[in-house]
Amino acid sequence: MRFLDDHRPGYDLTYSDVFMVPVRSAVGSRLEVDLRTADGVGTTIPVVVANMTAISGRRMAETVARRGGVAIIPQDIPAAVVAEVVSWVKARHPVYDTAITLPPTATIGEALTLIPKRAHGALAVVDRGQVVGIVTGRDAEGHDRFTQLREVMTPDPMSVEAGTDLPKVYQQLVDARLHAAPVIQAGRLVGMMTRKSAVRSALYEPAVDTEGRLRVGAAIGINGDVQAKAEALLGCGVDVLVVDTAHGHQDRMLAALQVVRSVAGTTPVVAGNVVTAAGTRDLIEAGADIVKVGVGPGAMCTTRMMTGVGRPQFSAVLECAAAARAEGRHVWADGGIRHPRDVALALAAGAASVMVGSWFAGTFESAGDIRSDGAGRLYKESFGMASARAVSQRTRETSAFDRARSGFFDEGISASKLYLDPARPGVEDLLDQIVAGLRSSCTYAGAADLEQFHERAVVGLQSSAGYEEGRPRPTNS
Repeated sequence: MRFLDDHRPGYDLTYSDVFMVPVRSAVGSRLEVDLRTADGVGTTIPVVVANMTAISGRRMAETVARRGGVAIIPQDIPAAVVAEVVSWVKARHPVYDTAITLPPTATIGEALTLIPKRAHGALAVVDRGQVVGIVTGRDAEGHDRFTQLREVMTPDPMSVEAGTDLPKVYQQLVDARLHAAPVIQAGRLVGMMTRKSAVRSALYEPAVDTEGRLRVGAAIGINGDVQAKAEALLGCGVDVLVVDTAHGHQDRMLAALQVVRSVAGTTPVVAGNVVTAAGTRDLIEAGADIVKVGVGPGAMCTTRMMTGVGRPQFSAVLECAAAARAEGRHVWADGGIRHPRDVALALAAGAASVMVGSWFAGTFESAGDIRSDGAGRLYKESFGMASARAVSQRTRETSAFDRARSGFFDEGISASKLYLDPARPGVEDLLDQIVAGLRSSCTYAGAADLEQFHERAVVGLQSSAGYEEGRPRPTNS
C-alpha cells in the first residue's frame, strides 16, 4: 500500500480519514478475485467473528465457517461447554443449513421460540425419522400458541436430494414456489436449503479442516493454568487458539503466550491486543503466528474515554502489519469495522483478516436471545468484554469480595440494544455486503487476490466533509 502522492501524514488515522483511489486494472470481474487468506488459519474469506460472549456461539460459528470465515468462542465459556460447541460445529454439514426439527404434536409456541434461531426461517416437522411437513412463521399467523404443528404445517413437502447440482436446486425451489426445502440423503434429513443458500453455496467456499469439517477457534486468557486450558482446547479439536487480553504488550501475556506456543504444535496461535510495532514484534518473538491489533476502536469499548489509551485503527494496523510482515507473520485488525469499506481499508493496510464484533450482534445467529421493544422491533443485547457484565462472568469462581473489587475497574458497555435489520437480519446478509464490497475494492485496485490488494492499494486522506460526501442519501429529506 502507498499513500496518494506519497503524502503520509505525521498524525494517526482512522478508517474514516482515508479513501482508496482507483487504478488501472486487468481484473475483469469481481468473481475472479480470490479472497483466501494467507495467515494459515484456513479461511476463504478474511472475516473472523470476535470472541465476544453475546455474539460468538455455535450458530454463529457454523454459519460463518460455512461461508469461509471463522468464529472464536470466548474465553469465559466453561471448558466442557466449549468442547460441546466445538464438537457440535464439527458435526454440521459444510454446505446445507442446519435444520430445526419438532414432532407433529409440538405446538406453535414451541416452534416460534426456535424459528428465529435460523435465518432460513423454516422448521422441519419430523415423525419417526421422516420429514412430514414444513412450518414457517407465516404458517403460525392467526393461530393460538397451543395449536399443534400438524394442523398448520405444509404436509409432504418437496425435498432436495443431497448432492444435487446447486443451480438445479435453485430452479426446483423456484418452480415449486418454495422458499426452503429439506435436504435428504438415504432417507435421512441432513439439512435445509433455501434459494439464497443455494446461490451462496455456489459463491462461497466453506472453511474446513483436513477432514472436511467446519473450522472453529477458541480464546483463552492469560491468568490461571494457561497450559491446562490450552491443552483442553486443543484436545477438543479447535483449529486456532487466541490468547486474549486487553493490554497485550505486558510480561504476563508474553509468559502465557510462550506456554501456549509450547503445546500448540501446528495449530495457529493468535495473541493480542497491541497497537505498536514494538508490541507486535514482542508477541511474535514469544510465539504468536498472528497478532491482534486494536485498542479502543470497538463499538462496545470505552477504553479510550476512560483511560485515554488507544490508537486510531487504520494507523495501528498499518504499522503493526508492516512489523509482522517483516517477520513473516500476520495481523488481524480487531475493532472499528462498521462498514464494508472499513474491511477493505484494513486489508489494504496489511491485515490478513478483520475481526468483527458488534456489527454481527444484531443478527439471528448471534449468541443472545431475540427480544422485542415496545414498538415490536426485534433486537439483541450486546456488551463489551471488559464491561462489568463480562468481568462478572469471568470471575464467577472467585470470592464475592474479589468480584466486588474487580467491579471498580470495569470498562465497556454492559448492555446495548443491537436491532435486527429487517432487510438483512442474518449474519450471511452482512457477509454478502462485506464480500461484495471487498471484491469490488480489489477490482478497483487491479488485484486478483488479497496479497496483490495490499501491494497495489493507493490510499488518500480526506476531511470529514469528504467522508460525508461519500455517504448515500436514501431519501430526499
